This record gives sequence, C-alpha cells and structure tokens, in this order.
Amino acid sequence: MAKNLVKEVYNVTKGFPAEEKFGLVSQINRASISIASNIAEGSGRTSRKDQAHFTQLAYGSLMEVACQLEIAHDLGFFAESELNALHGKIDTLAEKLSALRTAQLKADER
Repeated sequence: MAKNLVKEVYNVTKGFPAEEKFGLVSQINRASISIASNIAEGSGRTSRKDQAHFTQLAYGSLMEVACQLEIAHDLGFFAESELNALHGKIDTLAEKLSALRTAQLKADER
C-alpha cells in the first residue's frame, strides 16, 4: 500500500510546474518514499520498540505528504478530485500504521 502511494504521488507531481522540481516536487516525493522505507527498515528490527519507532517515523512522513499535497493543491498544481483520491489512500494507510504501532507497542509490553 505504501509503495502504491509512492507511485501515485510521483504521477501527480509529474504535472507540477517545472520550477517546483527542486522544491515541492522533490520534498513530496522524498517524503512519500520515506513512508515505505521506514516501514521496511522497521520490519528488519528485532525489538518491537524499534519497530514501533520506525512505524511512527513512517506515520510522520505520511502526514508530511498529506500537508504538502494540500499546499500544492492550494497553489493550483493539481485537481481537487486527485487530492480527494490521495487523501482516501492516506487516511487508510494512516489507520493501518496507527494500528500496527499499537500492536507493536503492546507486544513489547509482554
């Protein structure tokens, strides 16, 4: 799911103005990649506390992407229908990451 979001974010940012290539486009793309990367890195950790830490980092990057997409939309870089579709996927992923982190922390308490 996180990797699919990366692809969709990249597709949306392709249509941004050229002058944003090293600004907002770069920032949004890097933050979206950070989501999947932190999930992957956390899965390689042995302690549940470490796993939960990387899940929290992924969640933070997800919120960063959501904010930056809102800004890009407010600047008129892409349509509201695309924003709404992305927000649906962001909300779903946020719920899953939150549930994962909760489970990781509970497992560490045992």
